[in-house]
Amino acid sequence: MPRVKALKARPTGTIPKDQCGKKSIVFTGSANNRLPRSAHCGANAGSMTVLFAASEIAPEASTGGLGEVLAALPRSLGDAADEGHAVAVALPGYPALMKGASPLEVSFSLSVGDSLQPVQVFERTQPDGTQLLLIHNEALFGRPGLYGSSTSIYPDNAQRFIFFSRAVVELAKRMSPAPQIIHAHDWQTALIPALVKEQNLPFKTVLSLHNLAYQGSFPASDFAFTNLPHHWMTPSGLEFYGSMNLLKGGILAADALTTVSAVYRREILTPEGGYGLHSILQQRAADLHTVPNGVAPERWNSAESSVLAAPFTAASPEGKKNCRTHLLQELNLLPAPKGVVFAMMGRLADQKGFDLLLPLLPRLLSSDSRLVIAGDGEPTLRADLLSACRQHPHKLAFLPSWDASFPQRLFAGADVLLVPSHFEPCGLAPLQALRFGCVPVAHATGGLLENLSDFQPAAGTGNALLYFADHSAALWDAIVRAKLLFQDQAVSAKLRENAMRSEFPWKKAATALCALYPRLTGKS
Repeated sequence: MPRVKALKARPTGTIPKDQCGKKSIVFTGSANNRLPRSAHCGANAGSMTVLFAASEIAPEASTGGLGEVLAALPRSLGDAADEGHAVAVALPGYPALMKGASPLEVSFSLSVGDSLQPVQVFERTQPDGTQLLLIHNEALFGRPGLYGSSTSIYPDNAQRFIFFSRAVVELAKRMSPAPQIIHAHDWQTALIPALVKEQNLPFKTVLSLHNLAYQGSFPASDFAFTNLPHHWMTPSGLEFYGSMNLLKGGILAADALTTVSAVYRREILTPEGGYGLHSILQQRAADLHTVPNGVAPERWNSAESSVLAAPFTAASPEGKKNCRTHLLQELNLLPAPKGVVFAMMGRLADQKGFDLLLPLLPRLLSSDSRLVIAGDGEPTLRADLLSACRQHPHKLAFLPSWDASFPQRLFAGADVLLVPSHFEPCGLAPLQALRFGCVPVAHATGGLLENLSDFQPAAGTGNALLYFADHSAALWDAIVRAKLLFQDQAVSAKLRENAMRSEFPWKKAATALCALYPRLTGKS
């Protein structure tokens, strides 16, 4: 993948706040690094310089799907054009990302409200070649959590991510040639389109909406951190019912919007799915595009993963039994259950349907079944799950934290992944689980409805077990269905094979962006 190459143009120094220094750092595509031509885009697409901006990347700094997207999409986009796009990803300089990073010869300061905050830019290359540009500020990002501790969110998150967004724009101003596109993701970087528009900068902006439930809503007093003129804190800008709403401002200011599935796109345009922003999104419906998420086969691969107890494939699934045994041993759960090994993985949040699952735990575990839950988030849910573990020792395991390879071990060892989400924009975890023969039992909503198909035993089709009513009784019926189905080895083997043969290539997302970006820049 072509890189955004940093050339040392001057000694390290400090640039006055908000002042653009064209020679402070120069970025250019390197012809020597270009990959062979790809058929992803049309012959006339050409190469572009794209700067992604996000708050997460897997596996080092991630709480869920956003991090997974940033771990795969930049590489896919970089490979997409005939000559290759030059793509870099701007991220906060979290401690986990700063390991192995090298300082670039660019630094500056930003006035954020009443404080003057220093910025030092570092560079890091991921194993797949993706180039990261890290905005380092120890006071704001040198913390153990991305957004908070295990008991509370950080009270200065507005300042932290407003600062980050402003730093990304200043970094883009110092790029030569300048990026044609700044692609922001979720509320943490949603201020970027407004900053670009206010300064009349020559960048086109794209804002991806991964989960509309998280909007970056803060007290109106935090608007001072933006250093924007007051007209931005009005109903036509960031103001929303007396508060500052970063996502709402980004939706109005961005040149284009994307979301992660066609079903979710339809849902967020309705009062039921728009989380209060449906009327704002309706204004921008013509600019709201679908860019589907994918699963990187080189990372989610049961045949070649080095972290599994044994490899296995759809054609030769015997190794999954060893992975099942190893998972139960690792978590000190009773071995060799006759029933199903269930799993659930995701943020501890109301969205994920824990309120539906928790009342069912005694019934679910009363038979010879096991359940492994991995997730962190809301302290009350964490306490409830810890309490449930004490009530069901050696049958239920809860992990509020885990190492980077644990999701693969979990999916390889579990039979069924529970996905009782009330809503789900995409649902990357079930797509990843499919690659390891872990069958989703899922509420048919959003991206889950788009990417999963209900298993039909007679026809031998389908890769999941879906239910449609959003309540505990429907979830329980689906769980019972899974238990009964897995008693039939031939039928469950066919379902598992279907799951493992499911593919969700990132090429689709790259193709969609290859079509969108040139339309914004006038190069189509």
